[in-house]
Amino acid sequence: MAVDPLSRAFAALADPTRRDMVARLASADATVNELAEPYEVTLQAVSKHLKVLEDAGLVSRSRDAQRRPVHLEAQIFDLMTGWLERYRREAEERFSRLDEVLRTMSADDGSIADDSIAVGSSPVGSSPVGSSPVGSSPVGSSPVGSTPDEGARS
Repeated sequence: MAVDPLSRAFAALADPTRRDMVARLASADATVNELAEPYEVTLQAVSKHLKVLEDAGLVSRSRDAQRRPVHLEAQIFDLMTGWLERYRREAEERFSRLDEVLRTMSADDGSIADDSIAVGSSPVGSSPVGSSPVGSSPVGSSPVGSTPDEGARS
């Protein structure tokens, strides 16, 4: 079964050493020896990392006389960015809808001010935690800063 380019790219970037190599290649092309400098691994290990990045389409190698620079390929990052952006937009839309629900609830009961939620408040229309007298709070909740046992003793 063939693996899609997006899966290969994300799998290649799962390794922190490879992510670091990609970050360094973002500023300039480099040779295997230059890429290997900061790591305490063999050149063979660095070459294996580069092979994984190359198979994923993230980097390519060229020949420049005696030099064989490694070059970062932008096309696969465009594909990855598009995929991530799609889900980022969907998440933002969900958060916007949630913000609207919370604003509506705030307008209905007045327990939440503006666009922020107070620490310890409940967005379900009940009063904020800790506003009821100690010992009379609903089952399963307790005043802020105390445990249920402390509330029962007071």
